[in-house]
Amino acid sequence: MSQFFQIHPENPQARLIKQAAEILRGGGLAIIPTDCAYALACQLEDKKALERVKRIRQLDDKHNFTLMCSDLAEIGTYAKVDNSAYRLLKNNTPGAFTFILDATREVPRRLMHPKRRTIGIRVPNNNIISDLLTELGEPIMTTSLIMPGDDMPLSDPYDIRQMLEHAVDLVIDGGYCGIEATTVVDMTGEVYEITRQGVGQMEELDQ
Repeated sequence: MSQFFQIHPENPQARLIKQAAEILRGGGLAIIPTDCAYALACQLEDKKALERVKRIRQLDDKHNFTLMCSDLAEIGTYAKVDNSAYRLLKNNTPGAFTFILDATREVPRRLMHPKRRTIGIRVPNNNIISDLLTELGEPIMTTSLIMPGDDMPLSDPYDIRQMLEHAVDLVIDGGYCGIEATTVVDMTGEVYEITRQGVGQMEELDQ
């Protein structure tokens, strides 16, 4: 049975953040709040936890996962960022965006797009996740908590607990996060492109 942490969205309790980080470091699978919706999360290198994510969501090997990073410096370790990309990222992070970038060798192959060697990167505007990332000292692998057959992510932490308490190790109740998706910006081509319009609003794509 999973643990259930009620963490204050504005002033996260340091003790609970530390315990959550320890669960992830120990191979745990967590459900976390973000600035858009709840997500499944595990450590970047944890292959067993990733397989659990795939079973819960019934995902195939072509699914694109997202790395949640704490800041721009961390993004540069896992994605190739030139000057124009850096400016765009700086102006729109943290925020409700997922940026598709060419991956570096630091990203495990199983997390990348199988043909394009790309990775989705996020810097969420959420105090709980910001503190958790700082405590961990590394990105976390995530995917939206959308159950098989559903079109929208789960949004009520108590419903999430009831449905998945035997499938995950931790549910973090960070309040209602909404059900809208991030805005996806593909930055791998010569021209940047918004491939999915979500919560994040970007006035223009300067290059």
